[in-house]
Amino acid sequence: MTVSTPVQTRTPSSRTQTARKAALLMTGLTLVLASCGTPIVDPPPTPQTRVQDTRTFTAIPPTLTDTPGAKVYQGTYDGIQGKAAYAIEVPAKWNGQLVMYTHGYAGDGKELKVQAPPLRAYWLSLGYAWAASSYSSNYYDVQSGVEDTNALALQFPALTGQAKPSKYLVMGVSMGGHVASAAVEKETLDTAKNKVTYAASMPVCGVLDEDYQFQWLGDYSLAAAQLAGFGATSYPQTDFQKLLPDIKAALFTDTSGPAWQVNTAQGAKLRELAKQLTGGERPVFNLGFSSGGLQNAVLGTGGSDGTINGILAKNFYGNAGITYRWTTDPDETVAEKAFNAAILRVKADPDANPARSGALRWLPRVNGEIGVPVLTMHTTGDFYVPFRHEQLYNKAVAASGKSSLLVQRAIRAPGHCDFVGAELAEGFNDLVAWEKTGQKPAGDDVTTPSVVADPNYGCLYTRATRTSVAPCPTAKP
Repeated sequence: MTVSTPVQTRTPSSRTQTARKAALLMTGLTLVLASCGTPIVDPPPTPQTRVQDTRTFTAIPPTLTDTPGAKVYQGTYDGIQGKAAYAIEVPAKWNGQLVMYTHGYAGDGKELKVQAPPLRAYWLSLGYAWAASSYSSNYYDVQSGVEDTNALALQFPALTGQAKPSKYLVMGVSMGGHVASAAVEKETLDTAKNKVTYAASMPVCGVLDEDYQFQWLGDYSLAAAQLAGFGATSYPQTDFQKLLPDIKAALFTDTSGPAWQVNTAQGAKLRELAKQLTGGERPVFNLGFSSGGLQNAVLGTGGSDGTINGILAKNFYGNAGITYRWTTDPDETVAEKAFNAAILRVKADPDANPARSGALRWLPRVNGEIGVPVLTMHTTGDFYVPFRHEQLYNKAVAASGKSSLLVQRAIRAPGHCDFVGAELAEGFNDLVAWEKTGQKPAGDDVTTPSVVADPNYGCLYTRATRTSVAPCPTAKP
């Protein structure tokens, strides 16, 4: 069978004309990406109000213990939404450089807590200081993540009594990957209240295209309901969570355990449809798809109103013009045509994520307009923040003429942010050496379908074989 059929031809309303003209052909998936070079414009005449601005949170000061040979500074400070908690750790033999760590999604609770970085001990052993903020709000508030991380970086001398760092680096995971990638974007540097010029960025398992992430979550829940026989008739589908047990039963075997398997032809269609929406044929996808934890995370967003739980004031989700496919032949099957004719169509509000005068957007943009080295990592089986992010980011960076500043690596693992320490440490070492010497390290091709579909794809930078994942071939002497 050939792989040339458009599956998705979305033109996000907030993307620019330049990127609208760039068609992204990926393993049976054609997606129009418009992500680069957006000029900053005046906000709408009538200011929007959003639920996030009415919420209050409580910063919980961390109680970390000093790592031997280093000193921890911790407490609270003023963030963009109120108080945020912070932790900073400086080794006795400090090299003068500071790594800002940006944490992932922390839920919708009231308490704000610092998350220590996975490379904490490693960074200190190399002489780096690190700092991390709780951010001054929870929910998917990347604006707060960027502004509060930058504010903390700028307050480092005052909070520690140490000299101003000679260099700032940033690393983030998941939503924190969105923070870390947005932090080095031209639009952020132009509009952030707290401005920090980072020397390099390392977003891992990150949201690298904010439009796509919420497109994906909306598409999957709508498609699952439709294939299960409970298709939405209005948006939002307010009874989605009530119907979810029946939707699961129509598509999967027992969903009470960690591994789900499709049990109907409709379930198999959903799996193939999801594969095309998340990056095409690739190793470990099926294992990630069967993860009950990741399925619950994605399906748990079903029925949302498109405001990202109040981060925006208007609906951000739309699927007008998308052709959903679960086959890869050039022409749609009769069943696919019927499915696309029947599924509910939703129009996104073009002003859902507006530019704001003198401030970041509520959902900061990742346009690919970078000016410093960026090294990304993604697991091939990630079903929550899919591998497709790497493909879209690659195209956005290329459209900005910045491909020389991007290295991407694929890891053969089924989970979200499912990295081992050796993989993260190797990526960090290669990034800082690149920034220091100008010698760009190697990476993986994330955009060529035949390369990504190879059974051994991801072997170059995978440093541990995960359970149920086929091991990589043993290197020949």
